[in-house]
Amino acid sequence: MVIKVFVATSSGSIAIRKKQQEVVGFLEANKIDFKELDIAGDEDNRKWMRENVPGEKKPQNGIPLPPQIFNEEQYCGDFDSFFSAKEENIIYSFLGLAPPPGSKVTKSPEEASSLPNGDVTGEAQSATEETQKAEQTGDNEVQKEDAEDGSNLAEPQEKNTEEIAEEGAAEEAEEEEADKEEEPGEEEEDS
Repeated sequence: MVIKVFVATSSGSIAIRKKQQEVVGFLEANKIDFKELDIAGDEDNRKWMRENVPGEKKPQNGIPLPPQIFNEEQYCGDFDSFFSAKEENIIYSFLGLAPPPGSKVTKSPEEASSLPNGDVTGEAQSATEETQKAEQTGDNEVQKEDAEDGSNLAEPQEKNTEEIAEEGAAEEAEEEEADKEEEPGEEEEDS
């Protein structure tokens, strides 16, 4: 199965060129086999791309802009869909490909089981690894103590979030208090 990326090599739009470069660069960097098809120089490519982008994915003017991504004949998406999949670390399921051996992401989002805290299995693994790194460096003593007790690693993260929120609220209250103290002084100067 070959990924097809429809591009316009002679596009006058800088935004389109950057999006095309990002898609192609990502595929190259991750050694994903793909074929770049130019719609600017080949009318057949342009016609095929326009006919095969699903109606609900076409813009209001009806003409989809590059880059458009397909897995053989199956439509994967446009740049925005690609970017979202990349950010969510579900690029292989987006492209309709099996993840490479040894990768963290082994299931598509539909197959991934949700954990009680709302994380997806692959995300939980990454969070666990980050927690372990924090423990090794001694950055987070609360997580380290809880990990030694064998308690849930997600729980200390929630405590940290609450602590951060409380600290932020306290800082906001102090700033508001400081602003109130400054205001009367400003009015006296204006008089």
